[in-house]
Amino acid sequence: MKWWVGLASLFLAGCARYSDFRLPAAGGEPRNVQWQWRPEPDPVLIRGAAGDFDGVDALNPSIARTAAGYINLYSGWDGKVWRTGLATSKDGVSWEKKGQILQPGPAAWEGGYIAANGAVHEENYYYQAGNPPQIGLARSLKNKLPEPVLTTGPRGSWDERGVADPFILRAGGRLYMFYLGQDRARRQRLGVAESVDGAEWTKSLKNPILEIGAPGAFDENGLGEPAVWPQFGKWWMLYTGRDKKEWRRIGLAVSNDGISWRRVGEKALLDVGEGWNSRVVCDPEIEMRNDGTVRVWFGGGDRPEPAENLHGQIGVGVLRPEPVTN
Repeated sequence: MKWWVGLASLFLAGCARYSDFRLPAAGGEPRNVQWQWRPEPDPVLIRGAAGDFDGVDALNPSIARTAAGYINLYSGWDGKVWRTGLATSKDGVSWEKKGQILQPGPAAWEGGYIAANGAVHEENYYYQAGNPPQIGLARSLKNKLPEPVLTTGPRGSWDERGVADPFILRAGGRLYMFYLGQDRARRQRLGVAESVDGAEWTKSLKNPILEIGAPGAFDENGLGEPAVWPQFGKWWMLYTGRDKKEWRRIGLAVSNDGISWRRVGEKALLDVGEGWNSRVVCDPEIEMRNDGTVRVWFGGGDRPEPAENLHGQIGVGVLRPEPVTN
């Protein structure tokens, strides 16, 4: 180990919980595949009417399957405040809105800002809030812990100015959180943390695990909203990439250990469409299915704004693996 790497490790360990871990083996029969994307043409969850809590944007699907079907905790923007809304569905396509369920407060760290941008996992809900953004936990989807469970990093770190966009999965008896981190130069990249109980998290010393793209790439201006799953002996990740015009598209990366990632191709896998998602495709949420396909819910909009006022709505499509023949 080079001396400055050891010094950096000691510095970081003194400020928060850090370690050098890997995800367990992904499992499954190893196969070389290429993914084909087929979206439905129309959104499946539309924004609300003027004056509704989601009247400007309905984005960030966070979906879990239940005995009765599916629940979707999504972000609603009314032009002033982000809130978390709930929708239910029997098939994951036809959704019925149930109204807002989370809004800012009373925890002081949340300030006046809360966005779904989160993950439903085992009846717990991880969400981002505050300025700078940090990640909180609501037990049983509603009982919020008083303090964030994942905080910003120390001065000079890659996530000093914000942590957001949590995605949670369980593997090998532990929980793993993939998330966005922002530094003082406003660069947004991706990292990972692990936990035993979902409340205390240890960040990887290898963060960030995926850097922004090269100049001119679809993800040259920042990364966010990771969604990760194991298949074919590898870990796969969809993520949102932003270009200089604030157009957003969804890219694909692959890893053997969940820490060292490489892009699959230089172009976005999920590109913008026509009409309602003609400028923005973002916020992937996934469901692995028995036939080997992956269903993907995603946010879309026709205005390339940095955070809100996208005319955001939620769509769905399917990733289908096709064998690669040499």
